[in-house]
Parts: sequence; C-alpha cells; structure tokens
Amino acid sequence: MLLADNQHLMSMLAELDIVTTTVEHPPLRTVEDSKRLRGDLTGGHAKSLFLRDKKAGYWLLVALEQTRVDLRVAASLLQASRLSFASEEELGSILGVVPGAVSPFAAINDVHGRVCVVLEQRLLDSDVLNCHPLRNDRTTAIATHDLLRFLDRIRHPPRIIDLLQMVASN
Repeated sequence: MLLADNQHLMSMLAELDIVTTTVEHPPLRTVEDSKRLRGDLTGGHAKSLFLRDKKAGYWLLVALEQTRVDLRVAASLLQASRLSFASEEELGSILGVVPGAVSPFAAINDVHGRVCVVLEQRLLDSDVLNCHPLRNDRTTAIATHDLLRFLDRIRHPPRIIDLLQMVASN
C-alpha cells in the first residue's frame, strides 16, 4: 500500500475545492525551529503530537504551538489509559511521516482508522491554521473550517477537547 505524499494531499485538497497557501523553508523538527525559520506567516500555528495509550490506541493531538500539553490531563479528558509518545517506527508506518512533519494532514495515511484525531479547542479560534503538509520543509495555511471538512472527508472527524478547562479545575 502506498501512502499519500505531499502531491497526493494537495490534489485531494484541490478536489475538495479547498484553497491553501504553501511556503517552502528549511526543514523544521521542533516548535522552536518553526518560530525561528518559518518566516512571517499569519494565522495559528499548529503543533501535533502522535501519542499512544497503554492499550495500543493511537491519538493525533493537535494544539496551537503555544499550548502547554500535559499528557495526564489529555489522557483524563480522552478517557484513555496513560499517554506517551508513539515511536518513530509507528509514526512512519501509521501516519507515513517523519518526526517534525506530524500534522493533522497525516491522518490521510491512517487508512485502517487506528488514529483518533483530537483538536484542542483554542485551535478552532483561528481562522487560518498553519500545518506541515506531510513534510517538514513546507508549511501550508488552510482555513480552519476547511481543515475540519478535510478530516471529515478522510473519515477522521476530530474530537475536541479543552486542555485549559481541565488545568483550571485542578
């Protein structure tokens, strides 16, 4: 089975009449790299964490880059057993990307429906989100409502959680 690549992703977005803007930049692996090298891109900047729970359930948690993600809080909100980062091998085999290229777009490669996509509530407050399009040397800006439409189309409707609500109640 061939996994979708950047070209296939862009073709699918075009077929859905989703307008995006993509900029090229040096490869980025971390949020710090992104802040330093991405240039002046408007909109919210997403960070994505590929996680697994103790029962081998997989989660793609997407939040604004400035959001502090407490994995214990996320596990509680998702009613999942202890969350930890999935391995690089799992990332490649399930989402078809390398570290630094994880984004909600990578759900396109989860053809077996093993991954639950989770969006942090504040992400939805941005009109435009910036995400890596299956590679970490580009950033694609997409309207938030179009990202939701894309996720529905690939059969990965996201769960929405509010990480700050849980933190505030502790």
